[in-house]
Amino acid sequence: MNILITICARGGSKGVPNKNIRPLNGIPLIGYSIKTAQKLVEVLPDINFDLQLSTDSDKIITTAAELGLATTYKRPDKLATDTAGKIGAIADVVHFAEKNKKVIYDFVLDLDATAPLRTVEDLVGAYHTILSNENALNLFSVSEAHRNPYFNMVEIDKNGFATLVKQPDSSVLSRQKAPKVYDMNASFYYYRRSFFTNGHQSAITDKSIAYLLKHICFDIDNLLDFELMEFLVGSNKLDFTLW
Repeated sequence: MNILITICARGGSKGVPNKNIRPLNGIPLIGYSIKTAQKLVEVLPDINFDLQLSTDSDKIITTAAELGLATTYKRPDKLATDTAGKIGAIADVVHFAEKNKKVIYDFVLDLDATAPLRTVEDLVGAYHTILSNENALNLFSVSEAHRNPYFNMVEIDKNGFATLVKQPDSSVLSRQKAPKVYDMNASFYYYRRSFFTNGHQSAITDKSIAYLLKHICFDIDNLLDFELMEFLVGSNKLDFTLW
């Protein structure tokens, strides 16, 4: 089994400048994903893993190398804009790694540098989940949702009135009665190699499956998110161990 672990990190964060290399409890943010990937390789020695960084930033390349993830790849400018999709960036670095390593990967595991609250156990469990479902094209991590589109999420219609995003049947009078929904927490994604061969542009397909994380997990979009994560990690407030 050949698996490529990708860590994608653009250099142009506007919400938190230099977010991916900003120290979080003394470690550059990207370092959490790098260390988790390194630990996963140790835990599953029978799998041939390769680790690959995808970034447009020389600073991130240097920082990642200092943390044990060196690369000669640099993301093309067209895949490093605010509007460029991440799937295209992953596909490009997969092609680079396969050509460089002379191997075709069975799976690609993408670890999002901005959502590091995942464990090696999460990644192992998710791997066995997608491996056991041969029809699944990909898998992504999710968390319990705090809002439900069948009960307390609304959208504004063309007349300016607020309506429920999803229209439930008449029996849904409480959130507990509403269909179960989940938040995509952006932490990690497994892709079968065929996902990229088929040219999918979104992580949500008709053959996607979700892996529920039973602990807190969120991605950093702004400075408050960063400070909250730093507090949780630095004050030992997490109810699980990262590594």
